[in-house]
Amino acid sequence: YLAGGGVEQDPDQLLASVLEAGRRACAAAGLSIDAVSLANQGETVLAWDPRTGQPLSQAIVWQDNRSAGICEGLSGHAELIALRTGLVLDPYFSAPKMTWLRRNVTLEGVVTTTDAWLVHHLTGEFVSDVTTASRSLILDLDTTRWDPELLGIFGLEGEPLPRLVGCDEVVGTTSAFGPRIPVVGLIVDQQAALLAEGCLTPGMAKCTYGTGAFVLASTGADAVRSTTGLTTSVAWRMRGATDYCVDGQVLTAGSAVRWLEDLGIIGSSAGLDAAAAADSGGVLFTPALAGLAAPWWRSDARAAFTGMSLATGASHLVRAVIDGIAAQIADLVGVIAEDTGVPIARLRVDGGLTNSRVLMQAQADLLQAPVDVYPSAHATALGAAALARLALDPTLRPADAVGGWVPSMTYEPRISADEAAHHLATWRSAIHRVMPQAGR
Repeated sequence: YLAGGGVEQDPDQLLASVLEAGRRACAAAGLSIDAVSLANQGETVLAWDPRTGQPLSQAIVWQDNRSAGICEGLSGHAELIALRTGLVLDPYFSAPKMTWLRRNVTLEGVVTTTDAWLVHHLTGEFVSDVTTASRSLILDLDTTRWDPELLGIFGLEGEPLPRLVGCDEVVGTTSAFGPRIPVVGLIVDQQAALLAEGCLTPGMAKCTYGTGAFVLASTGADAVRSTTGLTTSVAWRMRGATDYCVDGQVLTAGSAVRWLEDLGIIGSSAGLDAAAAADSGGVLFTPALAGLAAPWWRSDARAAFTGMSLATGASHLVRAVIDGIAAQIADLVGVIAEDTGVPIARLRVDGGLTNSRVLMQAQADLLQAPVDVYPSAHATALGAAALARLALDPTLRPADAVGGWVPSMTYEPRISADEAAHHLATWRSAIHRVMPQAGR
């Protein structure tokens, strides 16, 4: 994390971690490996030399907002970009970061998302998949092709771009993990989790609680354009058919908990529940430590605690952070229902923070809907593995490749609808107070 909103990752460490994890997994499995699939961060980009594969820049992570000025300069194109791509003009997405790299770091090599670079190292091919491309701001969402006009808007005309493939295609072979095997099943990490959790029909939704929290809801073949500040992306392309999803993002979820840990307010994330008070004592938290994404899209926003008094203790702050994360997700689920016209009857959840019973109960309370916890910590990997099965067996149906699952825990609401509505209204008011121009 750098001053000025920069968030970077060492590409060599990223590649080394992928190779090490893959080799350890293959060794631990003790089985003959049929294929390897790859899920990726979606919006993280880097410059690299296509001849040698060597990185020419650091990886600019999805949380990086140093391209905010680029987005401001292109604000006159925001409506066209939203209509064409289903996305909001924001530093969160790939193209502004690609432009920033070209203006500030290097004109050499190619600039792509990390998946194209990793696949090149594994196979020598220059490809990406349609889900990753749909997070770029330079893909026509309806045709799922790179858009020349959008490339021109971002000053990226003439840039070599990877060939786009479906999520269940074989893209090459690799011997990086032992005997040569196919590389298949490219997909964005959040869409992979959506698939693993069986959200195959419109109205089914999941939330992944990781560094950020990401709510995705399937819309089927309908590329819904949001009117409320959400984004629309390709969920997957399987068997030649493209399905879509709407999504909203909380940029700081697990990272907000880590922030509490770094400040010494909690000992570790495992001790989150024990450190939390039974209620926040009237304290509210707006989780904008890295700005606010959907539906506000304020990269300049900053987090705030409000409602503190001399009676406020550390445990109240911890509980306020928990409730603030749950409130933002509940707000996003409500916006999704508005956009799609389909209420979210229950929410499927995965990720490290689902271990927090306090957070999951707060989530069910504010949603006023059941919350089903996915029984594995590896939803993203299992979704990518399902795509590998589809790639290797053309007779297999997506639902069969995913399979069914039973929640490890289901949380039911314990407060009334009126109490939930009051809490959310109060929380939204806190956002308006600290950011008068934000909100919906």
